[in-house]
Amino acid sequence: MTEGNFVDYVKMHVSSGKGGKGSTHLHREKYITKGGPDGGDGGRGGHVILKGNSNLWTLLHLKFKRHIRAGHGEHGSSGRSSGADGEDMYVDVPLGTVVRDTETNEILFEITEEGEERIVVEGGKGGRGNWHFKTSTNQTPRYAQPGIPLEEKDIILELKILADVGLVGFPNAGKSTLLSVLTSAKPKIADYEFTTLKPNLGIVKYREFQTFVMADIPGIIEGAAEGKGLGYYFLRHIERNSILLFLIPADAPDIKKQYDILLDELRRYNPEMLDKDRLIAISKCDMLDDELKAELSEQLDNELPIPYFLISSVAQQGLTELKDALWKALN
Repeated sequence: MTEGNFVDYVKMHVSSGKGGKGSTHLHREKYITKGGPDGGDGGRGGHVILKGNSNLWTLLHLKFKRHIRAGHGEHGSSGRSSGADGEDMYVDVPLGTVVRDTETNEILFEITEEGEERIVVEGGKGGRGNWHFKTSTNQTPRYAQPGIPLEEKDIILELKILADVGLVGFPNAGKSTLLSVLTSAKPKIADYEFTTLKPNLGIVKYREFQTFVMADIPGIIEGAAEGKGLGYYFLRHIERNSILLFLIPADAPDIKKQYDILLDELRRYNPEMLDKDRLIAISKCDMLDDELKAELSEQLDNELPIPYFLISSVAQQGLTELKDALWKALN
């Protein structure tokens, strides 16, 4: 999927349908002088409903759909005939979509399961017809209930990617290269910073026909929580990952310091991020000979508090061990 087609934030205005009016009809028929009230009920207005669809990965299909309107309920008629209900409007969204109220920024709900349906705005109830109000002392009521008005709301749809493994690292740490090697994804790869401007997803094939999903998140820099670089705009995609895989290049001046900076940015964005399982992959290790690898391993054994792996995406080194560790942590 190209970067321009990845849409993870959409604002829209939704309005339900108004309820139909109840009828005030009085029965008129030959040979029946006073047939009495027989006005039917109004129909319910249509709901606006969000529905989870696992075949969608972005909100691209809603990018230019700013207004969603459901149908109005029909009015009641004679013979106690109820009006038709207004048409419900269904909006398919990818799993992991969070719905917020634009005015209050309150989270209304989120869609996480295939086929899950949640009503955003309810249609107005139809009014009752005059036959409901017939009594022994009021046998010909000439009034009925009006339908309940429609409901309107401005909402924000935010997509938080549901992936098993999220790649976290500085720009040019080799995240896109690793994703391209482990999966069939084709992210943009170049030798300048912030090559990745949108998250990329790929499916990693594991032994015995097993798979898991890996997400390449745009690079984080120190101060991202304050808006530097690409800011924290994409950090919400890491919230839904089961495991965080920190990618740090072998030629980094201080690997432990880079890991601490990345961890601190996640903590400042959301402290709950630190509760996730974490692994470290030292990338670009094809630049090191065996002696340098041994020295680096000895140093990292003393410095890093979590498991690490020496890998090279280009030379295909250490990737099997990394996948084994990721699969074990996921299961």
